Amino acid sequence: MTSLLLANVRPWGGPPVDVVIADGRIVDVVPAGTATTTGERIDGRGLLALPGFVNAHAHVDKSWWGRPWVPYGGEATTQGRIAHERAERDKYGIPSVDGAKAVLREFLRHGTTATRTHVDVDLGVGLRGIENVLAAAESLGNAVDVEIVAFPQDGVMRRPGVLDLLDRAAAEGATSIGGLDPASIDRDPVAQLDALFEIAERRDVGLDIHLHDGGELGAFQYELIIERTLRAGLAGKVTVSHGFALGELSTDRQARLVDQLGEAGISWATVAPVRSAPLPWRAMRDRGVAIGLGTDGIRDLWSPYGDGDLLRVALGFARLHGLRTDDELAYAIELATTEGARFVHREQHGVAPGSRADVVLLDAENVQDALVRAPRRELVVAGGKVVVRDGELRV
Repeated sequence: MTSLLLANVRPWGGPPVDVVIADGRIVDVVPAGTATTTGERIDGRGLLALPGFVNAHAHVDKSWWGRPWVPYGGEATTQGRIAHERAERDKYGIPSVDGAKAVLREFLRHGTTATRTHVDVDLGVGLRGIENVLAAAESLGNAVDVEIVAFPQDGVMRRPGVLDLLDRAAAEGATSIGGLDPASIDRDPVAQLDALFEIAERRDVGLDIHLHDGGELGAFQYELIIERTLRAGLAGKVTVSHGFALGELSTDRQARLVDQLGEAGISWATVAPVRSAPLPWRAMRDRGVAIGLGTDGIRDLWSPYGDGDLLRVALGFARLHGLRTDDELAYAIELATTEGARFVHREQHGVAPGSRADVVLLDAENVQDALVRAPRRELVVAGGKVVVRDGELRV
């Protein structure tokens, strides 16, 4: 029985169609005006239809969204941000169910219906942050499909007991475990990576490693990750997040590394920060190195920026990398939607039969127009349920 019909919409700016949805999935896409329904019918008014956005790198446990403004403080280094967050987070009730829920609601407002989120696991909070995020997602009816990366933000080897927490998280349902700057934070990259890969291989989970280190120090750690991925047979299960060094290397050095990353099946998650070096995205695409886009933290103790709009992140990626042609601009949208599917373990993600019914309607001429203007999301369907109508949240 049909539960929802999106009538007269234009997937990817193409000809108008009717999208038939039942039991949370798209079951048919037919020419506009030819579908019938026994459930709710929504007139799409010829609006542009895109798949729900996929946020491949988030930190939904950290935000003070919805609270009074929190001034930026502490030192502007990775270690400085860690120390500041550890000193201040309890004051602002971080992490909490309400805080995570506020971020997930902003994701929905902007059309994000799936996310891979890093959640801090450390000696201070244990696994409480993961419990809070899952409770927040459940309170929204799992409209945002959430995957958890148990993330050791305060280091691994330098904090005895964190490895045990990561192992517990993996045993209790986290789809990935994380790592952080094995060289500059733990100052023992071999020990950190060996320990993380041992858990990932034994627990059959993914591995997602934050790497901020630049230049040859960053490249050296890529090589260690590549070696271990191939040795453990974890192709398709390892992600480097940020990875700023890749854009800083010489062209020849980049090319060799991209070939090796492709061979090892390692993916890349980026938030396309404004002052970072552009990635060799064409070579990465050609060699099968998956790229995912993410928002990173949103209004947290690391940064006052962010609003949860992945479309704006896609625009930032396009501007950072000098994308100009229609095909290139469309590619930025694909990174934020269909290409993000693999980061949340989906075999398909689109406005097509068989996909989870995640559909975003925008008042835009085409995908290129949607990218450069980032108009409001007129309608968002998540898992077959209308969660945004006329730009307003309904959850």
